[in-house]
Amino acid sequence: MRNLLLKIEYDGTDYAGWQSQKNAKSIQDAIEAALKRITGRKARLISCGRTDAGVHALSLFANFKTEAKIPLFKLQRGLNSVLPKDIAIKEVKEVPLEFNSRFDAKSKLYRYTIMNGPSRSAMSGNFTVYIPYKLDVALMKKEAKVLVGKHDFKSFQAADKVKRSSIRTIKKFSIKKKGEAIIIDVEADGFLYNMVRNIAGTLIDIGRDRLPYGSMARILKAKDRKFAGATAPARGLCLMEVKYDLFL
Repeated sequence: MRNLLLKIEYDGTDYAGWQSQKNAKSIQDAIEAALKRITGRKARLISCGRTDAGVHALSLFANFKTEAKIPLFKLQRGLNSVLPKDIAIKEVKEVPLEFNSRFDAKSKLYRYTIMNGPSRSAMSGNFTVYIPYKLDVALMKKEAKVLVGKHDFKSFQAADKVKRSSIRTIKKFSIKKKGEAIIIDVEADGFLYNMVRNIAGTLIDIGRDRLPYGSMARILKAKDRKFAGATAPARGLCLMEVKYDLFL
C-alpha cells in the first residue's frame, strides 16, 4: 500500500468547489475520475481543505492510498494528460502511510486580489475583483492589524451546517499595492466558512469610507456576522500555500 500526495493547481471558475457533489461539477470528482482512468482503481482523495465555488488554488494538497505501482512521474504525466485544462497536478510524492493532508496541515495562506483602477482588466477577470471606487489602502492596513493573533472570528463566519469553534489564529496578515492591484494575504491555522471573503468585503467597505476608523476592532469584538461587510466575490480568492512539518 502506498500513500501518494498530489500538489494541485486549478482555476475554480467553472466548478462548484473542491468537494464532490451530486449534480454539480467539482475538482475532487474530476481528479478522482482521472485517477481511476490512469490507475484502473478507485481512489478517495483526502484534501487539506475545501474551496468554494469559483475559488482558485495555486497549491492545494490531497493524498490517497493505492496499491497501484505506477511510477510517480508517469502518474503525474498521465493525470495531466486526461484532466481538464483548468486543473493541473504540479507534483506527486510518496508520503508515510499515516500522513493526512487535512489533519497534518499547520497553516494555510490565502490571497484575495482586488483591481482598483480606472478600468477593469480584460486578462485577469477570472482571478480578481474589480472595484472602480478609490480605496484608502493605508487605512485598510491599519484596520487589519487587529485581526492578527488568536481571536473569535464569528463576525466573519458565514452560516455553516456544521457547528464548530469560531476561534482561529491569524499568523500573518498583509495588504500590498502593486500598480492597480491590491493584494491581501492571510495566513492562519485554519479558516471559517467564507472567513477571508467576509474580511475582504469588510476591508473594501473601510477603504471606501463606508465604515469609520476603528470599525474592524468593533466588528471583531461584536462576534456577530451582521456587523461585518458584504461577502466579497469568490473569483478574487486563491489558496496559495499549505504548510506542513513533513517536507514542504
